[in-house]
Order: sequence, then structure tokens, then C-alpha cells
Amino acid sequence: MSHTAPPTESPLYPIREVSRLTGVNSVTLRAWERRYGLIEPRRTPKGHRLYAREDIERVERILQWLNRGVPVSQVKDLLTQPEPAETAPPAAGDWTSQRRQMLGAVDALDMDHLDGLYQQSLALYPVGTCISELWQPVVQELEERWEGQLGAALQRRSLESFLRTRIGIRLFHANRTARGATLLLDTLPDDDGSLWTLMLALAASERGYRIALMDAPLPFTDLPLALERLRPGAVVLCSGKAERSDVVRRLLPRLAEQLDTPLALCGPVARIRAAELADSEIEVLGDDIPMALDRLRPLIRQH
Repeated sequence: MSHTAPPTESPLYPIREVSRLTGVNSVTLRAWERRYGLIEPRRTPKGHRLYAREDIERVERILQWLNRGVPVSQVKDLLTQPEPAETAPPAAGDWTSQRRQMLGAVDALDMDHLDGLYQQSLALYPVGTCISELWQPVVQELEERWEGQLGAALQRRSLESFLRTRIGIRLFHANRTARGATLLLDTLPDDDGSLWTLMLALAASERGYRIALMDAPLPFTDLPLALERLRPGAVVLCSGKAERSDVVRRLLPRLAEQLDTPLALCGPVARIRAAELADSEIEVLGDDIPMALDRLRPLIRQH
């Protein structure tokens, strides 16, 4: 429960100033107080909220947990825990060991271990490096293993749910301050999931793009409306599969001709089908995500 401000020499800040300092709007600050008990501002005799410096620091710690993918309902317990000791970074270039640990965590459906590895990787390395050296190779190996393997669907869905939650929360906060163009990211219909789209979303967000991420494949007939409403700088479709020939050779080239926004492919589909799309208006970005974003940048500038 909020309490009346006692006499103090420490500066106290009104809610609008805390919102300006932290980037968290007033509605959210009130919800964190009332619904989740995350902060307890003081009150003036007239009931106006006042925040001390430690309250602002607490808000910043809450944001740190949210940016790591922790649901707001679970943050309160984490705030009461002591700060964990810093973990010594792995040996330089020890990607093989880290990939092995991630693969083992997915095999065992050990999401707690996977979360630790995920958080550690993002704390130690740039996002682009994490994706190039760790997440992308892990996903590629998993997709090869999953072909015809019993339990593959369970592992895939568990990993997708894990990444969607953490990356989704990260995107939510990053989109509020993003100054780059909007990218509309979607998954092609033959893919079994959205792993490539999620990795691309994480990497693109880190480069300052605002991300419009579709949770399920959008019908091609709805893309013109999506462009009208979202006004993206580009549409990027991802897939870990080759996709059907009629989609690649007929539907996608026709769609690219109809749209006034660049239409691009990313992921294994772009590598597998590159030769067939060489003469189309589709931009083939390849299956290396950081390099794909490098290729995408001049297309958005031209558009």
C-alpha cells in the first residue's frame, strides 16, 4: 500500500518526471503499483504520487527483467533476490561447447537451463554475434535432427514458445523507442514454425528497426492491406524449408510485382531457391541473418 510522504531531504519526483526519466508511461507505473505491487510511491496529503531515487532505480531494474523476457507477474520475486555474482565468460571462441549445451537443453526440454544460456549469451556478446555463432547453428542442427524424429514437434514447439516469449517482450519495449523503418516479418506457409522469423526479428530490432511480427503465416491476399496499415519499409518472409514450387515460382513473384514495398526472402528457402528467383523482383537475402540485414538496408533506403 502507498504511504504518505514523510519529511525528508531526499528529492522526490512526481509521476510525470519518473515517466520522462525511465520511459515508462504513467498508466504502466500505476499498474505496476496496483496490480503487481512492484513499487510503492509516497503520497502527498492530496494523494499525489511521489517517487524517491530508489523507486526510480527499482523501475529500471524492473525494465531490465522485462527486457530479458521475464513476465511482469514474476518480476516481484526476482527483485527481492540478491544480485547474482558475475559469471566468468566462456573461453574466446568456445562456441562449440555453448552450442552443445543449448542442444542438450532443448533435447531435455530443460527451459530453465536454456534460459540461463540465453541470458548469458546476450549479456556477453552482441546480438548479431549470438545469432551467427550460436542460435543460428543450433537451429540448423535441430532442424536436421527433427526430420522424422519422434518427439521433434514437442521440442520445436517448446523452443518456439521459449523464444517467442522472450523475444516478444524484448520487441515490445524496443519498438517504443525504435527510430528505424518498420519491417513486416512473417513465416512462409510450409515451414513447421517460426524459428527463423524470430531470430530475424531479434537481430533486426537490435539494429533499430521497428518490428511488426506475425504470429502465424498471413494469407498473401492480406499483405496489401497490411502494407496500407503498417507502412513497412520492407516485407521479409522466412522459412527453414524449400517451400512448394508453385509458391516460389508463381505466387511470390506475382505478389512482389503487386506490392510497392520490397519483398524479400530470408532463411534456408532463400539459399535453396536463389537460382529460381534470380530474374524476379523478390530480394533474396540468404540464410545468414546478419548478412541478410546488411543486404536489406540499401533496399529500404531506395524505397
